[in-house]
Amino acid sequence: MNLGILGTVKKNFSLSFAVAAMLVFAGAAQARASDEIKIGVVDMQKALQTVDAGRKAKAQLESEFNSRKKELDAEKASLEKAGQEFKKQSLVMSDEARAKKQGELQERYMKLQESFSRSQQEIQQKEQELTGPILNRLRTVINEIAKQKGFTVVLEKNENTVLYSQDRDDITQDVIKTFNSKKGSS
Repeated sequence: MNLGILGTVKKNFSLSFAVAAMLVFAGAAQARASDEIKIGVVDMQKALQTVDAGRKAKAQLESEFNSRKKELDAEKASLEKAGQEFKKQSLVMSDEARAKKQGELQERYMKLQESFSRSQQEIQQKEQELTGPILNRLRTVINEIAKQKGFTVVLEKNENTVLYSQDRDDITQDVIKTFNSKKGSS
C-alpha cells in the first residue's frame, strides 16, 4: 500500500514539475515577447574531434593507448600460453606443485586485470587533461559566436538532448573555423 502512495506522489510530483517548468518557460517567453528567441546548437563532440588541437589530442591518446594495449596484449598472450602449458603438465604434477603453479597463474591473471584497469583509468585521466582546456576554449568561442549572431540560447546537439534542429541553427562549423583561426588553437 505504501508503494502505491509513493508511486502516486512521484507521478504527481513529476507532473507538477513538468507543468511548473512549462509555466516558467512560457513566462520567460511572454516576458520577451517583443524579443525574438533564437536557439542555436553545437555538436561539441564533432567540434572537439575536428579542431586542430582536438585531432592532436586524439592522436596522442591513440598513440598512448596503442602502446599500452600492445604491452597488455603481450602479457595476456604469455599468460594464455602458460595456462596451456599448465594444463598439459598438470596431469604429471604433484598436488602441491599443481596448486603452487595454479596460484602463480591466478596471481599473474589478477595483476593483468589490475594493469588493465589502471591503464584504462590513466587513459581516461589523460583524455580529460588533454581535452579539458580545448573544451573550455570551445565554450569561449561558442559564447562569442552566440553573441555575434544574436542567439538567446545555444544547446549541445547530441542524440539525448536535441532531437531536431534546422541546419541554419547549427553553429558547429563556425565554432570549428573560429577556434582554428585563433592564435594558440593547437
